[in-house]
Amino acid sequence: MAKYGKKAQAKVRKVMHERKEGRLESGGSHKKVKSRKQAIAIGLSEARRAGAKVPPNPNRSSKKSAAKTSSKKKSSAKKSASKKSAPKKSATKKSAASKTSKKSAAKKSSKKKSSAKKGSRKSA
Repeated sequence: MAKYGKKAQAKVRKVMHERKEGRLESGGSHKKVKSRKQAIAIGLSEARRAGAKVPPNPNRSSKKSAAKTSSKKKSSAKKSASKKSAPKKSATKKSAASKTSKKSAAKKSSKKKSSAKKGSRKSA
């Protein structure tokens, strides 16, 4: 039994012809498609939307989404284990960063105060 139907073949043929003429554009960016493989992928995608007999896209399978959810659970468990040792390092970085930001904030506020004093002297 054939993998691809006649409708799918026709779509891919049409898209390949468009590519050869330089009229085929990608979906989101509307750039000209130069790659033969990309043109075939666009043709198969259009055929799927039209309801033609085409195998499902291996990059967008439902099995993969189920695997992603289980991997998220695993990664969150790994993150919680790694977080226990991480705060010591990040706390030193945060304190150093907060000290520098406090210093710069203090400098800014002192500049504002001094400029306000100069302004009051001029008006007086």
